[in-house]
Amino acid sequence: MKLVKTFQRAAVVGAAMIAAGFLSTAVSAQDAVSESHMAAAKKVAAATKVLEPFDDILPILAEQTRTAFIQTDPTRAEEIIEVTQEVAINLASKRAELNDIVYKAWANSFTEEELNDLAEFYSTDLGKKLTTTIPAITQYSVGAAREWQDKISTEMVTMVQEELAKRNVVE
Repeated sequence: MKLVKTFQRAAVVGAAMIAAGFLSTAVSAQDAVSESHMAAAKKVAAATKVLEPFDDILPILAEQTRTAFIQTDPTRAEEIIEVTQEVAINLASKRAELNDIVYKAWANSFTEEELNDLAEFYSTDLGKKLTTTIPAITQYSVGAAREWQDKISTEMVTMVQEELAKRNVVE
């Protein structure tokens, strides 16, 4: 029971973080979006491949669940594997819920015309190149930002220590 509650909490926190991340990008929360507006959002989501990173969520959750239950009762490993796989397959249909949240975030952030323009752009060679290179650029940028942050942090601490020493505050 404790294991189930832990996973429920993790799932709720994860879902809230995902929803908050997407919904925070939505400038205006529109309750109703026309079918054509939503279709335009789906085209952009498909063209930009923004849903691909989420393809691993269910398999990862299944693996984590399987591992946790097997650690709790290793004698039932085969049964746990079988049940976890069945449950994961049954939950696969719920992926559409996440997709809809993403589509709605796009639709709430851009007009239908803007989405159609974006979809057109992302179908060009330059748009396709952008889609394939953004993950690498982002990964590099995040790494560079971390290194820069560490460097500046060290520099800041040193400079503050030196300045405080000049003022006879710290020895």
